[in-house]
Amino acid sequence: MKTFTYTRADTTDTAVRDAHVSGARYIAGGTNLLDLMKLQVETPEKLVDISRLPLGEIEEREDGGLTIGALVPNSDLAADPRVIAKYEVLSRALLAGASGQLRNKASTGGNLLQRTRCYYFYDTAMACNKREPGTGCSAVGGFNRVLAVLGTSDQCIATHPSDMAVAMRALDATIITQTSDGDRRRISIHDFYRLPGDTPNIETVLQSGELITHVELPAPPKGRQVYRKVRDRASYAFALVSVAGVVSVEEGRIASAALAFGGLGPMPWRNPAVEAALVGQAPSDAVFGAAADALLADAKGYGSNDFKIPLARRVLIATLRDLTGE
Repeated sequence: MKTFTYTRADTTDTAVRDAHVSGARYIAGGTNLLDLMKLQVETPEKLVDISRLPLGEIEEREDGGLTIGALVPNSDLAADPRVIAKYEVLSRALLAGASGQLRNKASTGGNLLQRTRCYYFYDTAMACNKREPGTGCSAVGGFNRVLAVLGTSDQCIATHPSDMAVAMRALDATIITQTSDGDRRRISIHDFYRLPGDTPNIETVLQSGELITHVELPAPPKGRQVYRKVRDRASYAFALVSVAGVVSVEEGRIASAALAFGGLGPMPWRNPAVEAALVGQAPSDAVFGAAADALLADAKGYGSNDFKIPLARRVLIATLRDLTGE
């Protein structure tokens, strides 16, 4: 681990001021950043500790939704009675995400920003455009079993590892930030992440020093909520394929649908065409198959991850059967 300077912020204003310099990073729980620093995958020159900021509360909104502080631990968010009652898909996603010890430390904001678990990103001896732009992507022709089949580019096929963010995308969350100028920004989670394209090292739309302060959830959606995760082992493993689904059925037809996917793309994945294939239709395997066709129309395997494409189809259909009672 390389040397760095350290400062502890007492207010959000001092935090964004201290972090608005080259080479600075925020640290809260540190469950991802510290590992990356030990491996010298990330070498920040300055750490700004935000763990003491007053951003650890969950508050009810007038519209029936919730405002979640960026420092709310994953374990507290998963166990909150309001989340369990109104946003079951989020609670289930959090509980599927990591060990209890990690959930106790990991923060809401940090979870949104955790970085890929691509083997080559973690190995500094290998070429990785996400870690060192312009060096190449070792994963494209290498061992890529856990990597992406949607939204990839020739420059990067890494997946986003978060379970929580997949549920947040299905729930249409909004991310509240404070910029280095002191301004507040509201960013839909649909616009928050960036596809790799030619710049896989730029993962979100956050500006230098911009700080996530809260996440807002709208009023609870109608319908049944499910989080289904397929992984290599029952605990502490990242998704091969996951689905966060919210579907309502009225008078024998699907009235609304929100479906987000993990393990398939470089961001929590959501495709409006999948939901359009469902809404207005009577639940059936034929309809579910059409939704899977829409999801996987542009899917591309890279060898050892080819299996994810038929697996995603089966997981989506099984999830839709559960959500609709078919």
